[in-house]
Amino acid sequence: MQLNIRHRTAYRYDEIVKYSAQALRLTPRREGRQHTLSWTIQAPGRKSEQVDAHGNVTHLLTVESPHSEIEIIVSGSVEVADTEWIPHEGGLSPLAYLAPTPLTAPDDALASLARNHLNRPGDLRDRLFALAQGVYDRVRYTPGATGVEESAAAALTRGEGVCQDQAHVFLTSCRAAGIPARYVSGYLYSGDSGDAASHAWVDAWIEEAKAWLGIDVTHLAATGIKHCRLAVGRDYLDAAPVRGVRRGGGREKMDVSVSVTKAENQ
Repeated sequence: MQLNIRHRTAYRYDEIVKYSAQALRLTPRREGRQHTLSWTIQAPGRKSEQVDAHGNVTHLLTVESPHSEIEIIVSGSVEVADTEWIPHEGGLSPLAYLAPTPLTAPDDALASLARNHLNRPGDLRDRLFALAQGVYDRVRYTPGATGVEESAAAALTRGEGVCQDQAHVFLTSCRAAGIPARYVSGYLYSGDSGDAASHAWVDAWIEEAKAWLGIDVTHLAATGIKHCRLAVGRDYLDAAPVRGVRRGGGREKMDVSVSVTKAENQ
């Protein structure tokens, strides 16, 4: 499926910002399951491109002149293949995605969730989707319920969160059971209206297949032609679409809009 994407992020500040630097992970990953047909980034300042340790295309955006707002617009078209399997690419071993981070440190409740769903006989794919159902039931999707610094343990205790929280709880449980898992940020085609938002899901490593299985916990589904992948990492902080620092500015207001549509001939 060919997805046409437009993502606008605007920041406005109460006071003048003297300097800002932002890491943009807003370019679709260069993977076999998706092919970028066109892609542009519109933003002020200077941009330098690199590929990070996770294989994400990252742009460092620096704005050195005084400013009171920043608008970042990315747009383009991506062809996505109909497969839930993602071959391993990049310099890091899948084992790198076993180590916990501050956002994904397991506690007793997360370890228990992992044992209940993963430490049982049967096909690993089936057990992973049973875990996804368990996370879905325990962490109710509630827009605006948490912030980006909320840990997996806190989200499970709270019992509600957004796709980021569901992904964190799922991948933390996988790691507690010895299964490498990584956070994925990207876009989801949700219908012909075009209205969408940035989305998050998980890759779980299937050793027998020597590949990652993409699992969208929020929708209890394997990922496929409706999912465009931007970045992967150990947690949200590694794969955040926009993350940066600034000098000055006071309070910040952010406005985000995302449109994902499919090509008219499909």
